[in-house]
Amino acid sequence: MQIEEFRKHAHELVDWMADYLANSEKYPVKSQVEPNEILNQLPDSAPKAPEDFAEIFADFQNIIIPGMTHWQSPNYFAYFTANASPPSILGEMLTSTLAAQCMVWQTSPAAAELEEQVMNWLKEMCGLPQEWSGVIQDTASTATLCSILTAREKISDYKINVEGITSNKYRIYCSSETHSSIDKAVKIAGLGSENIVKIEVDENLALIPKKLKAAIETDIKNGYTPLCVIATIGTTSTTAVDPVRAIGEICQKYALWYHVDAAYSGSAMVLEEMRWMIDGLELADTYVFNPHKWMFTNFDCSAYFVKDEGALIQTFEILPEYLKTNEKSKVNNYRDWGIQLGRRFRALKLWFVIRSYGVKGIQEKIRKHIDLAIELEEKINQHEKFELLMKRTVTLLCFRYKPDDSISDENLNELNQLLLENLNKTGQIFLTHTKVNGRFMLRLVISQTYVEKRHVDAAWDLIQKTASLIKS
Repeated sequence: MQIEEFRKHAHELVDWMADYLANSEKYPVKSQVEPNEILNQLPDSAPKAPEDFAEIFADFQNIIIPGMTHWQSPNYFAYFTANASPPSILGEMLTSTLAAQCMVWQTSPAAAELEEQVMNWLKEMCGLPQEWSGVIQDTASTATLCSILTAREKISDYKINVEGITSNKYRIYCSSETHSSIDKAVKIAGLGSENIVKIEVDENLALIPKKLKAAIETDIKNGYTPLCVIATIGTTSTTAVDPVRAIGEICQKYALWYHVDAAYSGSAMVLEEMRWMIDGLELADTYVFNPHKWMFTNFDCSAYFVKDEGALIQTFEILPEYLKTNEKSKVNNYRDWGIQLGRRFRALKLWFVIRSYGVKGIQEKIRKHIDLAIELEEKINQHEKFELLMKRTVTLLCFRYKPDDSISDENLNELNQLLLENLNKTGQIFLTHTKVNGRFMLRLVISQTYVEKRHVDAAWDLIQKTASLIKS
């Protein structure tokens, strides 16, 4: 493709992109295709000759788009959001155009220094400890793995990287509600899934500190070595919030590494009134949240903060001759701050977002989402045939349809599963579910970039109407 052809087609694509953003709510939110429907429309072999771009783009619209779930639709209320925004998209376009591999300072000084400063901005915006250092990871799963690996190396005086694991006695503690990425990270780190100790939770599904303390003391008596604790601010299932300070004090008493995962809820820390969730955060060793979930920045972009950057670098640093540079002592070479050697210029889109919205604009948008959740929460509480099953902390509502008090939990589970399937079949909204104590409940998250009150009201109307058509 020649540059002038590129220019022509790029303009066509930008027009399509703008139209898509303007009309995203008109698409079925959840893709309605059947398994293998897309695959069966694709040729078995790659084309031997060049194809016309107009034909490629037509196939994108006719084959690919019907198979997409539209995360940027304001009627998307499932999982947690993977937000984008116009300034973030523009930043992503420039990142793709520059196509820089930003592994060390000299491969793109602006990428390294912008990342350093944008992470400093986030610390100030979210009320985080100012002495911490930050780096952008791809996802919270990667950040958690980095934390566990750093904990492993620090407790072994960095010998495991050299000698390998010689003991399976290291113990990792988290609540029974912690994200599955913890289990995966522990397996990847070679610590063994049998050494994850899941701590009991209270009625709000928050980790119980007394149970944590008892588990640590029992393990010490039995010859285990407590390694680290992972607390969660906003669990995936219900956005439960672990008591950060109480857990941190236990970690200090027993000299444990302490990681705090705030993947979704962390963006709410731009609001001072939400910072009760991070009380005691200064006791943590590492902390992560995802601007790509609720700070209007394209996936992927995870903000990872560390108290001891030296421990992080010592865990991951490898310095072959071909990567040595003269500026090493003066700059951050972020390839040594995580797993990947190659790094995308992720800071650019985040910079575009923060500057375009301003801190006040981001605060207003997040506060608006919380207010919309509070309003819907009140409506569910007032409805005689629906009930909230979990305490709301930010914008996730966990509820179920309960038309009759005499219906068993087992039958209610079947009823609500059918309700969820029928709702998602409409294409008008997309919800997901969770199960707590055997009870099936619908999850509705209000944090999509473009969501307005009318979308939430329409979703609630559809939920009530669809539920009323189900025979209990």
